[in-house]
Amino acid sequence: MGIYLNPNHVEFQDAVNSDIYIDKTELIAYTNQKIRTSDKNICVSRPRRFGKSMAANMLVAYYSRGCDSKELFAGFKIAQCPDFEKHLNQYNVIHLNVPPFMDEAENVQEMVQFIKDDITEELLNSFPDVQMPSRKTLDKVLATIFNATKIPFIFIIDEWDCIFREHKEDKTAQKAYLKFLRNLLKNQPYVALVYMTGILPIKKYGDHSALNMFDEFSMTDAEPLEEFTGFTENEVNMLCKDHGMDFTETKKWYDGYSLSQLSIYNPKSVVEAMMRKKFNNYWTKTETYESIRTYIEMNYDGLRDTIISLIAGERKKIDTTTFTNDMVTFEIQDDVLTLLIHLGYLAYDSDTKEIFIPNYEIREQFISTVRVLGWNDVMKSLQLSEKLLQATLAMDEEKAAEIVEQVHRENTSILQYNNENSLSCVLSLAYYSAKKDYTMYRELPSGDGFADLVFVPRRACQASAFIVELKWDKSAETAIDQIKQKKYVDCLKDYSGEILLVGINYNKDDKQHTCKIEKITK
Repeated sequence: MGIYLNPNHVEFQDAVNSDIYIDKTELIAYTNQKIRTSDKNICVSRPRRFGKSMAANMLVAYYSRGCDSKELFAGFKIAQCPDFEKHLNQYNVIHLNVPPFMDEAENVQEMVQFIKDDITEELLNSFPDVQMPSRKTLDKVLATIFNATKIPFIFIIDEWDCIFREHKEDKTAQKAYLKFLRNLLKNQPYVALVYMTGILPIKKYGDHSALNMFDEFSMTDAEPLEEFTGFTENEVNMLCKDHGMDFTETKKWYDGYSLSQLSIYNPKSVVEAMMRKKFNNYWTKTETYESIRTYIEMNYDGLRDTIISLIAGERKKIDTTTFTNDMVTFEIQDDVLTLLIHLGYLAYDSDTKEIFIPNYEIREQFISTVRVLGWNDVMKSLQLSEKLLQATLAMDEEKAAEIVEQVHRENTSILQYNNENSLSCVLSLAYYSAKKDYTMYRELPSGDGFADLVFVPRRACQASAFIVELKWDKSAETAIDQIKQKKYVDCLKDYSGEILLVGINYNKDDKQHTCKIEKITK
């Protein structure tokens, strides 16, 4: 039992002993299937504080010969699997947490040498009866031990990609580091399994990757490991019941990472909310706004306008394949947006290839960043949104039209005054404050068509629901008639109470907005 070679299970035990622990041990069933196969190299990337280290420590506790973990895992899901004991504590495990080596070293080359030296020293001390080669390089020592003991090695490497985040510009050092990992792990008979964690996917140079033997699971393609990326909806629902917290509010704040149709919640924030008994920005507070400000300021291909539309609740289709998996090489806007997916600031729908801001917590972080960047027109629109909501609920048609017109006028760069879709984005931005108390739906199927915007009050909100229909060069009355004729109210089948029908029209010739509001009771 050592620091790197065959550690004990103390770190995983600490996680299990915590006030909140969610059983993710079925991940082990997946990794067991990959041992000694051509798919034995696994790289999992996800945002910070999404449980990467917990998963790594769990695998160490399960596989390491340096401990007896049968009792520790006995009450968890993995214990019900047929091969539970077959692999339990049966492998020589090397657990490598890369950041401490990087902090100790002056440069990446020295960091790699420290890793080699420290692991080699432990191996030599742990296997004194094995006749070692005269040239004691790390890979040769590992091969010699395997030949003598017939026990293969499992490598658990946590935050393998930290040099690509801390040494963003040093491509020479990055290539040397990738070469070290390739020589250590690729096509080596002593390797039974490799499990690496990071934030970024594996770095590509051109069309190639030095670590092309890895199967990668990331925030853009997590299947079939998506349920281990964060907390699932069922897990969060259970936590809310156990801790007396409102599930609907929890969903608003921390849900939104859509992975293969599975709804994933931010685990850091959910745990903090349960323990503190209040909802707040917990995950984003662990890092300053600089982490997204840097990339928004680049403004590739009008990135600023895209960010504004995302804040408004819009989605945008992007191509994630051009991203080269580092934090400095950006050719087009999609590269920056893909990085923000991997950092956890945007969510990605792999079916539609669309990005969006996942939840209220992250949206608030974007707004804080926009405020610091001095985007005064956007901030003014957001400030007006509360007045628009009040005017709508008060059925003040003239005031509502006036505010929509002002928001439209001040955001012409993203909206271009050219069609109903642009006006829809205006309304999403203008009604931003409603998202605190309402669930907003775009193009919601209902009756004989699709309602443009539907606002359904959350459980704690006593205000009216409202449906907004947009028209271009027609009339606000025409919009109201469409709501009625196409039975858009049918989309509120689970709602009873007052419903406001809101029609808004934009005249492209005089650039005037008109509004009509009617009230019905359901």
